Amino acid sequence: MRRLWIDTDTASDDAVAILMALRWPDVKVEGISIVAGNVPVEMGSRNARYTAELCGVEVPVYEGALKPLLREPYWAFFFHGPDGMGGMNYPEPARAAQATPAVEAIIETFRANPGEIDLVTLGPLTNLALAISLAPDLAAKIPVCYVMGGAANTVGNITAAAEYNIWFDPEAARMVFHSGIPLVMVGWELCRGVANLSDADMQAIRAFNTPRAHFAIDCNRQAIETNRTWLGDPALPLPDPITMAVALNPAVLKRHSRHFVDVETVSELTRGMTVVDERGVSQKPANVDVCWEIDVDLWKETLYQTLR
Repeated sequence: MRRLWIDTDTASDDAVAILMALRWPDVKVEGISIVAGNVPVEMGSRNARYTAELCGVEVPVYEGALKPLLREPYWAFFFHGPDGMGGMNYPEPARAAQATPAVEAIIETFRANPGEIDLVTLGPLTNLALAISLAPDLAAKIPVCYVMGGAANTVGNITAAAEYNIWFDPEAARMVFHSGIPLVMVGWELCRGVANLSDADMQAIRAFNTPRAHFAIDCNRQAIETNRTWLGDPALPLPDPITMAVALNPAVLKRHSRHFVDVETVSELTRGMTVVDERGVSQKPANVDVCWEIDVDLWKETLYQTLR
């Protein structure tokens, strides 16, 4: 049985990624920690707990950092809707969040289970940065951390240079990237173009006619519209589920390589840019496994497997 911990700012695509992990065979999600990002922590917590209940799974949800380390939050309601879930206004979940703060829960869990739990981060890296600042030994206890964040030598989705999760709290991201944790960076660009769920893909999902299938499309209804009108992509981008697909089904990842990656924290023009030294010109040791290409058909089949 593989064990995962998910750190997330639960909005619509995060919810689908959580669903995938909770539905995947031979995987146990040990905990979900919530960080400020797409939506405020209380809202992200509610969305995560609702998603777990939809899957019929009891998993502890812990509430974490309310804002970035040094900056003011910039919520993504414009992309995910006023509730982070496409304005669907799902009911309040029955189960409450845990009383233990998220950062404390992360430290306690990984210290108690060294090398046994993989980490998947779907939001800004504030919780993880706080955890490793309080417990530097944590870096050696996390076997791998799949990071939905950054953009490898390509365009951003919140600015021309940066992906939202890294841009939201670039200081936290830089701390994590230099922490020594084995990182796999699954950049935003991997969800673009043909990796979007097309109208035909979404019709196929609707045809599964399960509550989870309808949920996956419904909660992303504003993301679909915003993606088309603002970013000019064809349909539904799902960066967090693609990251989860890579974590759950490694064959989804077609091409990857290790490089030195740094995060820009000073320039306002390129704030949050993930600078990938693809050619090794800095002569600095590689710290991140950068994902360059996925098997699009297998990514979608991995998603479908959890929605049928």
